[in-house]
Amino acid sequence: MTKLTKKIKEALTKFDRSKKYPLIEAVDIVKELITTKFDSSVDLSVRLGVDPRKANQMVRGSVTLPHGSGKTVKVLVLCTPDKEDEAKEAGADFYGLDEYIKKIKGGWTDIDVVITMPSVMPKVGALGRILGPRGLMPNPKTGTVTMDIAKAVKEVKAGKIDFKVDKFGIIHAGIGKGSFDKQKLVDNARELLQTIIKLKPTSSKGTYIKSAFISGTMSPSVQIEQKSITA
Repeated sequence: MTKLTKKIKEALTKFDRSKKYPLIEAVDIVKELITTKFDSSVDLSVRLGVDPRKANQMVRGSVTLPHGSGKTVKVLVLCTPDKEDEAKEAGADFYGLDEYIKKIKGGWTDIDVVITMPSVMPKVGALGRILGPRGLMPNPKTGTVTMDIAKAVKEVKAGKIDFKVDKFGIIHAGIGKGSFDKQKLVDNARELLQTIIKLKPTSSKGTYIKSAFISGTMSPSVQIEQKSITA
């Protein structure tokens, strides 16, 4: 059993783990629970009333966090030569096609987001077994397969994140860093929650958002009350 540090023990006395808190209070508690020496990530986990095994209940999308994710995102653009300057000027870290396809096939995946264009998807599709399990496969639904390369790169650099419900019906997403002030984390959380709500499948019956928890890296999670989720 993991031994609790003195700081964590003190923090745990300040909230009831079985209670649901308004989002603003939950963020306050999470910030107090964070004791890591590095700038901890703050994550939101949302359990949905959907069956991910059914194609018409798969929930996935993207959202641009108002205050960014606080994370330095490495972007690879797989494009034809005529689009390379556009990718470079927009801030892409890597751009090209055949050389990077070869690198990825060789095991290189030191990137966070892959953006590509429709015309080269047949080549990119061959990377599915490598990129798919890592959540890096470009998808038109998340705006990472597009002719507007510059816009896609700028959105990702500005804090756009992709999310997808897992096999347990849960969406996990980073909404910022522990160093963010409270209001920035609240704004980012609300933006993500509202986006998830808008993506409710018509085939989903009953309660859509069953629960939501917010937590910092290596810290206990705090449950958010329903009113704050749907507000």
